[in-house]
Amino acid sequence: MAPQYAPSLRSRLAPMLLVLQIGFILIYAFYIEIESNVNVYGITFSNFYAEFQNVNVMVILGFGFLCTFLVRYGFSGSGFNLLVAVMATQWAIILNGIESWYYRGKIRIDLKSLVVAEMCAASALISIGAVLGKTNPVQLILIALLEVSGFVLNEWLLQTLLKVQPLNSIMLLHIFGAFFGLTMTWILFKKGAEQPFEKEKVDRKSGLFSILGTLFLWVFWPSFNSILVDNHTPGRRLGAVFSTYLALAVSAVTAAAVSSLSSPKGKLNPIHLQSCMLAGGVAVGVSMPAVHQPWEAMTIGFTAAVVSTIGFRYLKTHMLLAFQCHDTCAVLSTHGLPGLLGWLAHLLLQLKDYDDPTTAIRFAVFHICCLLITIALSLAIGIIAGLLLKWHFWRPPQDKKCFDDQAFWEFPHLAVQK
Repeated sequence: MAPQYAPSLRSRLAPMLLVLQIGFILIYAFYIEIESNVNVYGITFSNFYAEFQNVNVMVILGFGFLCTFLVRYGFSGSGFNLLVAVMATQWAIILNGIESWYYRGKIRIDLKSLVVAEMCAASALISIGAVLGKTNPVQLILIALLEVSGFVLNEWLLQTLLKVQPLNSIMLLHIFGAFFGLTMTWILFKKGAEQPFEKEKVDRKSGLFSILGTLFLWVFWPSFNSILVDNHTPGRRLGAVFSTYLALAVSAVTAAAVSSLSSPKGKLNPIHLQSCMLAGGVAVGVSMPAVHQPWEAMTIGFTAAVVSTIGFRYLKTHMLLAFQCHDTCAVLSTHGLPGLLGWLAHLLLQLKDYDDPTTAIRFAVFHICCLLITIALSLAIGIIAGLLLKWHFWRPPQDKKCFDDQAFWEFPHLAVQK
């Protein structure tokens, strides 16, 4: 029986990438200029550039290595991560600058613009984690463009309708990205996929590279959460760094403990540690504006790790069987549930600080509306993206070619010599 080869993407991938990139170049040539001689948040360029590099390392190396846990999908996990990240960042800069273009005729960008764009790209990387290995690069680029468009629209709605602070709306990227990805993978579910995919496996080498991605994310996460914090209030950025570090430290310890407790043999599960030890950074990032004491951040990190680890252990299988939702990277447990926990912590901590019941009720209503808008928009855009990706024009990989680098990459040493 002749082997089944993955369909060629030459007529889809190359034209799509070239058209998009040339289009971006033309837009940047006519409508974008660099804002020079501007101090971001009142600090020097050199200090802010170092923090930007931390975010850049998270997006490229952190998420890239984290996606290499599949034994035969390492090249695709890291390579497609870079491809999606750079395309999404270029697109996010354009979308975030539409208001500036409308009023000034030009989109003026600085380091802050680049940081915000990379955070928008991070939301797209979270989303593709749900469909990792089951899609081709053409579909991943479409996902990134649609997800970033939806996320920027969500930011604009929250800031315009509810007067939400930019930092608060951007940090909802975990919730938006997780539910967007879950909706897509639910739409793309194929009949008969209840059984595990043949090549969806992890070994020691791929797991080690994935742990490296976790370490990159863990080390640089305080910069990710603090870089957009208003530095005019004394100590706020330092407090954000401390809160994030403490939440991450507690979540790492708690994830190890819960992983051992949930194992029949009392052993640590490396997959749990790869993802769940980051839950504290996710949760405290969403609740950052309301966290003022170290114990608050530590409590959030502890609770997030418990919820994430238990969800990782039991929820992924139940999601597949009950809802026909195959979540490759368990983004619900890694980003969705900790993000929702951070939103709840933000609500409770903020209500605790209000003395006036009327003000507290008003904040609660606005805070709940903020979550509902975010989830509703992520689900709606996710459904649109899922239906679009089901079109066979994009040549999705067959089930036997899912989670396989050889469907997209050349490996001359594996070629059959004739």
